[in-house]
Amino acid sequence: MIHLVIKFALTAGIVVAVSEIAKRSTIFGALVASLPLTSILALIWLYNDTQELSKISDLSFSIFWMVLPSLVFFLLLPAFIRLGLGFYSSLISASLCMAVVYYGFTQLLSYFDIKLF
Repeated sequence: MIHLVIKFALTAGIVVAVSEIAKRSTIFGALVASLPLTSILALIWLYNDTQELSKISDLSFSIFWMVLPSLVFFLLLPAFIRLGLGFYSSLISASLCMAVVYYGFTQLLSYFDIKLF
């Protein structure tokens, strides 16, 4: 149980740190946020929990492919905000568009026989 609490605390701490850093410097906040901290933590937690290198390898490979469609979100969110949709409408719209791109991208990977584990 303590292991789970440590996971939550460390992960939440990173998210809070990014938001606090971004208040002072958006570029530095973006730099820290763009680091694959979530992925690295997930790989560490998975390894500590399972010790299975094949799972680590599979997760890393899948993360690589899933990062590509997620970039759509970061392009569309500021575009929607600039169009005057407001923050929450822009966030929801960008998220929905990203979900559609995720679906299409997984279909494309399947077409080219790229297996996501």
